Amino acid sequence: MPQIYVIIVTYNAMKWASTCFSSLRKSSLPIQTIVVDNGSTDGTQDFIKENFPEVDFIQSQENLGFGKANNLAIEKAYQNGADFFYLMNQDAWIFEDSMQKLIDVYEKHPKKEEIGILSPMHLDGSEKLLDRHFEVYLSRNTQINRLLSNIYFEEAKPFYEIDFINAAHWMLPRKTIEDVGGFSPFYFHGGEDYDYVNRVTFQGKKILVCTKSKVVHDAVQDYHLAKPGKNALQEHRTSLRMQRETRYLNPNFDFQIKREKKEFYSNIIKLALKGKFNESKYYLKQYQYFSKRFENIESLRKTAVSGKHPFLNLSEKI
Repeated sequence: MPQIYVIIVTYNAMKWASTCFSSLRKSSLPIQTIVVDNGSTDGTQDFIKENFPEVDFIQSQENLGFGKANNLAIEKAYQNGADFFYLMNQDAWIFEDSMQKLIDVYEKHPKKEEIGILSPMHLDGSEKLLDRHFEVYLSRNTQINRLLSNIYFEEAKPFYEIDFINAAHWMLPRKTIEDVGGFSPFYFHGGEDYDYVNRVTFQGKKILVCTKSKVVHDAVQDYHLAKPGKNALQEHRTSLRMQRETRYLNPNFDFQIKREKKEFYSNIIKLALKGKFNESKYYLKQYQYFSKRFENIESLRKTAVSGKHPFLNLSEKI
C-alpha cells in the first residue's frame, strides 16, 4: 500500500476547513495529512485540532508563504517515508476515489521515472463545471493531445501530457521530490508553481492530467476578466514582473545578467525618447527591482540545476 501524504498550507481557512478535511477522511486509499498553518486569525487552528485530531498540525509563528510552508511539510513527510506527496489548496476537496484513480495511472505507466506531476481533473465549487483556470490550462495543449475531442466523443484516455497545471492538486512521486526538490525561496506567494513546473520539465519529467480522477478547487472564477482603473494596470504590471521572474529562474532559459541589463537600458532610453515617459519610468522601476536580485537569481538557478534535492533538507528517519 503506497504511503500518501496530503500537504495543506492554511491561512484563514474556516470557509473550507470542514469540507476539505472531511473529504480526506472518506478517501478509499489510506492517507496521512500534514498541515502547516501560516498564522491564521479566524480560528482555523483550533477547528482543525479539535475536529480532525488525526492531522499532523504544524503551527508557524509567522507567515512563511506558500513555498516555504510546503517545503517544511514535504521534509517531514519524506522523513516519515512518504511515497507520494499530495499538495492541496485549503479551498479544495477530493472524492472517495480521487487518490486511487491517480495511483492507478502511476502504477500502469510504462516509464514511472518520467512522471513529474500527476493531476486530477479540477472541478469548480459547484462540482458541475471544470474550474475556469484549469480549463484554460488544458486548452493550451488540446490541439496536440486532442483531449477535449476525446472527452466529447467519450473516448478519453486515462491520462494526457500537458505543459502546466496549477498546484491546487498535485501528486508528486517520491522521485520527483528527490530530483526536483522543493519550492524556490525566491517566491513568497505567486509564481511558485510555474517555477516548479519549469524545473520538472528541465529534469525531463512530464506532467500528466488523469481524466478518471476528479477533485474540487473552489477558487474565484474570474479568470483575467477586465477590471477598469488603476488596479487593472497595477495587476497587469505585477503579472508582467512575475512572468519575468519565472523566466529568469527557469533553468531552460539562457539567463545572462549583462544581456538583461542591456535590455532594460534600451527600453528605458527608447521609450523616453519617444515621449512615453510613464512606460520609461515603469522599466526603470523594474530595473531597480531586478538589479538588486540578479545575483540571488543566478545563485538560485545554480542550486536548482546542480543542488541535491534543491531547497530541501531531506533525511529519512532511522
